[in-house]
Amino acid sequence: MVLLNSVPNLYREPTVNIASIETFTNEYVGFVRVRTTDGHEGWGQISTYNADITSQIVHRHIAPHALGRDASDIEGMSEWILEREHKFPGSYLYRALCGLDTALWDIKGKQAGKSVAQLLGSEQTSLPVYASSMRRDITPEAEAERFLALREAHGYKAFKFRIGRECGHDVDQWAGRTEAIVKTVRNALGDDATLLVDANSAYTPAKAIEVGRMLEDYGVEHFEEPCPYWEQDWTRQVTEALDIDVSGGEQDNNMIAWAQMIDRRVVDIVQPDVCYMGGLTRSLTVAKMAEQAGLPCTVHCANLSLVTLFSAHLMAAIPNAGKYLEYSIEGLDYYPWQAGIFSPDYEIKAGRLQLPQNPGWGVEIDPMWLANSHYQVSYHASRF
Repeated sequence: MVLLNSVPNLYREPTVNIASIETFTNEYVGFVRVRTTDGHEGWGQISTYNADITSQIVHRHIAPHALGRDASDIEGMSEWILEREHKFPGSYLYRALCGLDTALWDIKGKQAGKSVAQLLGSEQTSLPVYASSMRRDITPEAEAERFLALREAHGYKAFKFRIGRECGHDVDQWAGRTEAIVKTVRNALGDDATLLVDANSAYTPAKAIEVGRMLEDYGVEHFEEPCPYWEQDWTRQVTEALDIDVSGGEQDNNMIAWAQMIDRRVVDIVQPDVCYMGGLTRSLTVAKMAEQAGLPCTVHCANLSLVTLFSAHLMAAIPNAGKYLEYSIEGLDYYPWQAGIFSPDYEIKAGRLQLPQNPGWGVEIDPMWLANSHYQVSYHASRF
């Protein structure tokens, strides 16, 4: 007698493998299309900026390890590739891995007939967002004016703006700007508005604590990356000294660094970036680590490429999601490369992002954009 369990390979469903990995890129944005041996396809995105360089990493460091492997084993795929490329642990590897990972999640959603958020157990159809300014070249008065206009047009209730100078060594963008913009924005928007600030590694601990006290006086709720992100002990000093929530983590992709940050309570709010982390899978791991430690997760997504969409699906599904999803308010005058890359476009109603309900990520990449991009393909020899 032959037992079924003794010959499992004869009775398993056939594995659906990755047949090809394509990239479509310009200098700023890069999309990845993955096709499987059974004809499914999914779209993902590598991290923005220098996407043309990152696309080379996709074909040199990612595709050789992914082609021919089981497309459904998304977590195992990430682990396998990072182990094979352990001698190249830099940011570009994770930026490239994100393209594969997010494309595989798109395939998984389409196969199930569910959005990615629904796959993860979410029933949400919209998320509250904060209007996120990327600018330091703007006067306090002009920043307050555009916040007021955005609140009137889209119903935002929360707003984030930049203080200090990026990696500024305790220097302001110009003398007195930080104090002026905090006061001006609070006076313009009133006490009901939720205010958040981003220092982008501007301060030493002593200066960050000084600035933080001022922020507390004006009712600011969120102090992002007060110290250089690589100086975890500096940031922890600030977190321990202040009542305001200190956040950070957008630059980090190493799980050891994340474990240290969470276990030592370096921050009050964790902020992984899906594209910098290497995709949704690894970002979900960080969110789970934070949940177990009782910390909220408010992901970083500082432009209107697909990173905001990935982040929305993630935050809709995790139990420890922060109060708001980041939503960049910079238009085509500031980021012209955001034009016409996918549809439907983002929609904000009453301060909430409407989450697409179609299978996968729920969007289509614009054919004209693809036609004008740089194209490369890697494929498995047995794809046919």
